Amino acid sequence: MDWDKLRIFHAVADAGSLTHAGDYLNLSQSAVSRQIRSLEESLDATLFHRHARGLILTEQGELLFDATRVMLKRLDAATARIRDSEEGVFGELRVTTTIGFGTLWLAPRLPQLYEKYPDIKIDLMLEERLLDLPMREADVAIRMKEPSQADLIRKRLMSVHMRLFASKGYLDRYGYPQSMEEMSEHRLICQNPSSAQVNAGARLVQELMANDVRPTLTVNNYFGVLQGVLNNLGVGVLPDYLTYDFPNLVRILPEVESSEVPVFLAYPEELRQSQRIAAFRDFVQDEIFTYRKTLRR
Repeated sequence: MDWDKLRIFHAVADAGSLTHAGDYLNLSQSAVSRQIRSLEESLDATLFHRHARGLILTEQGELLFDATRVMLKRLDAATARIRDSEEGVFGELRVTTTIGFGTLWLAPRLPQLYEKYPDIKIDLMLEERLLDLPMREADVAIRMKEPSQADLIRKRLMSVHMRLFASKGYLDRYGYPQSMEEMSEHRLICQNPSSAQVNAGARLVQELMANDVRPTLTVNNYFGVLQGVLNNLGVGVLPDYLTYDFPNLVRILPEVESSEVPVFLAYPEELRQSQRIAAFRDFVQDEIFTYRKTLRR
């Protein structure tokens, strides 16, 4: 089967439009249309339903699109391995992690990585959904639980606990709660129970609510919770790694905390020799070592 035709088909299916696919491929709409018709003739199948608003894949088209998607991901992986066999650390590295960890811990530390490797390009994908690393949705992930896939290399980085924090300004105005009972008189800021989050954090919030501590503000990520706390709104449920970068946070009720949340770095087995991943892994481990050493002082 002609690879050029498959490549053009994939672009059309992805864009849903001959015109948009042509713009991406630097081909005219008529040239793209001819290639699609030729592919359909060779397969003796209709791949698209034509509508005024665009193109919709037929059942046969969906099957072929799934196949070309896998093929392109494998080509991306092979290209990455070939490039990584060369000397030097450069090019794009797609990193995925949670919104909270990515915005509050990882992103502020990236200047140190760029200082050492100025030719690297980080594509930071922040979302709670676990991207599929073997299918190359990302190159490397930092996850708040141990990855379950067998074809991943994993490295445990550190452990995190969810704890209660408030600002000095809030405590000066509303007082320092000395017990769980007194917490019911304070504003609680936490993640929305229905939002994606680490299970340990959700369980801690449930424990607080079982003691008649009701949230005043719920947010769907820890960055929003932190902003509420820093602006003197209330007591927030936040990860303990924030105490390093936000020393003005005051911990409330030291006996109250979540169970341990393990933090893992993971990447596909096929990228074991990747110099970019090795550079990123070493950078993260060095930053965590510095973080731990500072906390022990």
